[in-house]
Amino acid sequence: MVRPHFKDMDKECFTILYKSFVTPHLEYVIQAWSPYLQRDIDCLEKILRRATKLVKGMKNLSYGQGLCNLGLPALTARRLRGDLIETYKIVTEKENIKIEDFFEFGVTGYSLRGHRYKIATKQSRLEVQQNFFSQRAVGRWNQLPSHIVEAPSLNAFKNRYDSWKSGAS
Repeated sequence: MVRPHFKDMDKECFTILYKSFVTPHLEYVIQAWSPYLQRDIDCLEKILRRATKLVKGMKNLSYGQGLCNLGLPALTARRLRGDLIETYKIVTEKENIKIEDFFEFGVTGYSLRGHRYKIATKQSRLEVQQNFFSQRAVGRWNQLPSHIVEAPSLNAFKNRYDSWKSGAS
C-alpha cells in the first residue's frame, strides 16, 4: 500500500511510514501469536525485506545491511523486546493480569545473584507449550540486570533496556 503512493522515499520518510503503518500490522498481538515456525518467520521477514528495498539506494544491500542502515531491529529482536515489556507489565502489576496465571515468583533455590523479580516457568509437558509467552520470556527476563527490571515506570524500563541492549551489542 505504501509503494504506489510514495515513489521516491528517503530513509527518514521510510522510517516514519514503516513505524506508523507496517510495524503495527506485523506486531499485532505478537505476544499471543509469536511465530516460531520458520515458514511463519520467513513470511513476516519477507514483508520487511520488500519494504527496505523501497528506499533509495537500498536495492543492492542485503537484508541485514538494509536493517542496519535504516536503524531497524530484526524480527527476533522486536519480539524479544515485546516479550520483556509484557513481562515487566505483568510482574510489576501495571496490567490487570494476575502474575500466577503466567509465572511463578522466585526461582527454585536461593540465589544472591540477579534481581528481586526472578520468575520461574510453570511446568509444561507438551512440546507446543514451550513456545508460549510464559515459557519463552522467563530465561531472558531472569538474565536482565536489576537496574532494568527495577525501573520505576514502563518508559524507564524501555529506555533502560534499549540503552543496555545498544551498549551490549
